[in-house]
Amino acid sequence: MEESKLNRRRFLKTSVGGAALLALGLKSNNLFAAEETTKLTILHTNDVHSRIDAFPMDGSRNAGKGGVAARAALINKIRSEEKNVLLLDAGDIFQGTPYFNYWGGELEIKMMSMMNYDASIMGNHDFDNGVEGFAKQLKFANFPILNANYNFTDTAMEGKTKGYQIFKKGGLKIGVYGLGIELTGLVNPQQYGNTKYLEPIAKAVEMERFLKLDQKCDLVICLSHLGYKYKENKVSDIVLAQNTYYTDLIIGGHTHTFLNVPDSIKNKNGNETLVNQVGFAGLNLGRIDYDFNHLKSKKVSYTSAIEVIDNNFKI
Repeated sequence: MEESKLNRRRFLKTSVGGAALLALGLKSNNLFAAEETTKLTILHTNDVHSRIDAFPMDGSRNAGKGGVAARAALINKIRSEEKNVLLLDAGDIFQGTPYFNYWGGELEIKMMSMMNYDASIMGNHDFDNGVEGFAKQLKFANFPILNANYNFTDTAMEGKTKGYQIFKKGGLKIGVYGLGIELTGLVNPQQYGNTKYLEPIAKAVEMERFLKLDQKCDLVICLSHLGYKYKENKVSDIVLAQNTYYTDLIIGGHTHTFLNVPDSIKNKNGNETLVNQVGFAGLNLGRIDYDFNHLKSKKVSYTSAIEVIDNNFKI
């Protein structure tokens, strides 16, 4: 098998025994066909950092990889194959190439809109042109910016974000909320202005209880720019997973962590919370497919893959 094909699907896991199913040539869906499962596909990116073009063909490790054109082609291919798709981004859309220096983020937001992202959050580098600089680009966005733990009162971003968004796909309700990293010590105070940072775990518990218990969401997702994990005593995605109750999936950013497989963490209820992050610079597209019992709207299995974005995908 060609190396590119191996890279494109590095990991397959199902809660009912992925290895055994693969050995038999079966998909997890087959086991639950009688129960009429509904499939939900979550696609995600993080820390793209204004990487519009693919990396140059200079013989380096990432030569020819990434780029908006190839990502868009891959996303379109998956959407043509799957009925229920959500496309999410975990922040740091801006900063990293001359495209941002020249257009200030307009191009990045326009291209995400063209790819029909469903939601994104703000990372620390999305403040690099100040709160005003980010707010200025939102007229080009056809997707919401989710941040539950930033209070933007008395800033240019006031009223321009939402704490959560509920999506309906195939009879399922998916609740998505966003959490940003603490800005003090990381971002120049002039850039974030009067933005107030709210403790993320408390906001996460508030959001997930509302989405799961009040709104009866079948799946609760956190878009996080907190970072994967730290040696020091600092809130991370791992810490968040351990201290929440109803969040099923944390899609992370900030630390540029490449996870070959999602981490499976036990939450406060003793249930599984997945934590995933797919590097940086638009090199990879994360993918998680959930199967739900259609009658009970209950998760019965999931599969996960890392899709490497390269010039094999053409528009």
